[in-house]
Amino acid sequence: MTNLQELLLKPVWQMTGEEFIFLSKHASGQTETQLRPVTDTERKYVYGILGIAKLFGCSLPTANRIKKSGKIDKAITQIGRKIIVDVELALELAGKKTGGRK
Repeated sequence: MTNLQELLLKPVWQMTGEEFIFLSKHASGQTETQLRPVTDTERKYVYGILGIAKLFGCSLPTANRIKKSGKIDKAITQIGRKIIVDVELALELAGKKTGGRK
């Protein structure tokens, strides 16, 4: 602990990066912990035809075609002119194959 006491007496501007990190870890009483992945429980939304175009990385006419196709209808909430799209659900629905040739 003498090393810790010496570091506590040493001015910060004279410390090396290693000494400063050592002091900050031991002074706060925390040891190195593993980082936990953050799970985001909030739903993400995009708004309008422009939002659909950015979500799928396509042009505005193609985004309009995707919306009109009905493939992502479950993800779309439309009130008047306002279009709200649930991002996760839209991507999931767009990834599913329905109909077409076999």
